[in-house]
Amino acid sequence: MFKTSFLFILFIFPGMLKAQEKKRARDYGLKIGVMQTGKLNSITDVAGVKVGHTTLIKGDSIRTGVTAILPYDGNIFQEKVPAAVFVGNGFGKLAGSTQINELGNIETPVILTNTLNVSTAMDALIEYTLQEKGNGNVASVNAVVGETNDGFLNDIRGRHVTKEDVLSAIKNAKAGRVEEGAVGAGTGTVCFGFKGGIGTSSRKLPAALGGYTVGVLVQTNFGGVLQIDGVPVGKELGKFSFSNELLNNVDGSCMIVMATDAPLEHRNLLRLAKRAIIGMGKTGGIESNGSGDYVIAFSTDTSSRIPFTAKKGIMQIPVLQNDDMSPLFMATIEATEEAIINSLFAAKTMTGRNGNKVESLPLEKVIPILKKYNRIQNQ
Repeated sequence: MFKTSFLFILFIFPGMLKAQEKKRARDYGLKIGVMQTGKLNSITDVAGVKVGHTTLIKGDSIRTGVTAILPYDGNIFQEKVPAAVFVGNGFGKLAGSTQINELGNIETPVILTNTLNVSTAMDALIEYTLQEKGNGNVASVNAVVGETNDGFLNDIRGRHVTKEDVLSAIKNAKAGRVEEGAVGAGTGTVCFGFKGGIGTSSRKLPAALGGYTVGVLVQTNFGGVLQIDGVPVGKELGKFSFSNELLNNVDGSCMIVMATDAPLEHRNLLRLAKRAIIGMGKTGGIESNGSGDYVIAFSTDTSSRIPFTAKKGIMQIPVLQNDDMSPLFMATIEATEEAIINSLFAAKTMTGRNGNKVESLPLEKVIPILKKYNRIQNQ
């Protein structure tokens, strides 16, 4: 009887079930930019990259979590990856950033969490690194931890993220599809006055331009006037920063982590990271006074890794020429823009601390607006 009823529902309402499965911008026919995406349209399209989440939703006031990004599956401390950090607006706590830009590499997974649990995540990363096989003599660890403030929905002063939560996100990190929306470090975030969260996207260059992939993952928690593929959605909805008393607070932050398999050193990774802020700007973000907007960029190219113990004084590492950077710049801008929009499309309405409630992006209103501006064709 149950099986018959279930099949009946599938037969009568296939369109409804299909609609419920659609979570990403492209599922609605929205194609941001002109470049091709990777297979999964995700940071994990860059070979070797893994992502893991720990989501904490407990009682009526714990709405937070951890997101871990691993450049590759192996001992990152012993084989460091070229990296750079660009600061859009520096009202934030990005641990490890000065050493990244001084030495030009990353030696731990990248962890995202909430503002008051940065130290917890650092402690966990240090423990993780010291315990890895081959690191028995390590006496210094540059733990890389970024954050946004989820205090509107989350009891942030309770500092509910534990070392075990961070280590679990690292342990459970995997390749393949990345869960988006109100998960991991994006569990309690707010973006453009709507529910924000984790989002990801990628771009694949054609073979004639090197065939490289750029992948981006974002933790969105910032304000401004929402634009989607150039459409003034926030204005059309009448909901944007400073439009009323409830939307006067645009402070928050946006953490942007980007990976590429192109052979880049610190200098060109820094140039690449700068372009991600353009992608953020295209969504309407204004980098407010209290917003910590950071980009962490790294290369997974295996021939570009930097050994902890070098056998020779001179290293020979392949480096992409400056003249070949422009396609990567464009890929970064597009992937960042789409990753932010994906975070909004995937996030669901959430109620948290003190009964505070943040509504999800009202897609039933947004999709018709996008159609009006010819961004989506009738399907």
